[in-house]
Amino acid sequence: MPQSFAKYHGLGNDFILIDTEASSLPTHIIRALCDRHLGIGADGILLVSPDPEADARMIVYNADGSRPEMCGNGLRCVAFYVA
Repeated sequence: MPQSFAKYHGLGNDFILIDTEASSLPTHIIRALCDRHLGIGADGILLVSPDPEADARMIVYNADGSRPEMCGNGLRCVAFYVA
């Protein structure tokens, strides 16, 4: 299924931001999207979804598919997107 995305940059890091209802992505999809030679190319993926208690919810994936505890540069990009 086609999915739209946006590319954001924050202090030297670049991210693929996807506004979606999904709460996860398969690791092989994350790696393929973040691949700089065969995919879009990025340091990570930011999933932005609705949240009943906040303006939005952010889920971060590193380019290898792992989940960091926090990503300050990613948070800056999501804040800019939501604002």
